[in-house]
Amino acid sequence: MKPITFKIPFTNKELVRFQLDNFPHFYDKLHVHPELQITIILKSEGTLIAGHYIGSFNPDDVFVIGSNLPHVFKNSTDYYQATNNLRAESLSIYPNDQLLRDTILNYKETDAIKKFLKRSQNGLKIIGNIKSIIIARIWKLKTATGINILIQLFELLQLLSESKEIEVLNHHIAASIYNEKEGKRMGAIFRFTVDKSHRSISIEEVATVANMSTTAFCRYFKQHTQKTYISFLNEIRINNACNLLQKKDANIVDVCHLAGFNNLSNFNRTFKKTMNQTPLAYKQAAELR
Repeated sequence: MKPITFKIPFTNKELVRFQLDNFPHFYDKLHVHPELQITIILKSEGTLIAGHYIGSFNPDDVFVIGSNLPHVFKNSTDYYQATNNLRAESLSIYPNDQLLRDTILNYKETDAIKKFLKRSQNGLKIIGNIKSIIIARIWKLKTATGINILIQLFELLQLLSESKEIEVLNHHIAASIYNEKEGKRMGAIFRFTVDKSHRSISIEEVATVANMSTTAFCRYFKQHTQKTYISFLNEIRINNACNLLQKKDANIVDVCHLAGFNNLSNFNRTFKKTMNQTPLAYKQAAELR
C-alpha cells in the first residue's frame, strides 16, 4: 500500500530511531512505512485510523503500528485553530526493520518476537496494568547507550510478545493493499470525512471527492474497507462524540449536533449500537475516571 510512503530517517547502522513530536497537531496524512512503530500519546486527543480501525486516542495511550499498516493520528478540530495554543505531543520508537530481519530475528530463539511483529501488522493498543510498565521501558530505552540499547529493545519486544493486555485493532483481516493511486484516493476520502463529519455529507459529495460515480464509489469503498461509507462516517462521528462527552461541561444535545447527527434519537440509537451503552451512561462513566 502506498497512501503516502513515509521515510524513517535512519542513520547508518542505527538500531532504533526515536521521534519526539511537539506540534500544534500531528502529521495528518494517511501514510505507511515498513518499520514497526510504537507510540506513546503524551498530549492531545483525536481519531486514529489504522487499517480498517477507527478509534479515539488520548494522553497515555500506547499504540503499536505494524509494518506497512496505513495509519493517521488525526487531532480534533480544536488543534487546527492557532488561537487555542494547543499542542500535540508523542514519543515514537522505530526499530530498524532491515537490521532486525536480516540478523537477529532469523533464529528460533526469537520466534515469539517474530510472531508479535506479524500480529502487529493488524495494529495493537496496549491496555491494562502492562501499559505503565511499557511506557517506563520505552523512556528507559530512549536514554540507553551502547549495547544496552540492543538489550532493552529486545526486553521491550519480549515483554510485548508475552503480554495478554493487548487489544487488536483489526480483528478479521489485515490492512488492504492499495496501489499508489488507490492509496491517495482513500487518503482523500478519509481526510474529507474526518474534516467534514460535523455536518451533513451526501454519498454524491464524497463520491465527487473520490472522482467516481455514486454506484462505483459505494462498491469501491465497501471492497477496500469491508464496511459501507455510512458505517464509516458514523464510526467517525461516534468517536468524536466520545471525545466531546469526556469534557465536564458536555451537554448530550450539543454533542449530538457537534458530532454531525441531525436528531437526538438517531444519535442515541447509533451511539448505543456502536458503544453498547447510551451517551448518558458513557458520560457518567467518563466523569468517574
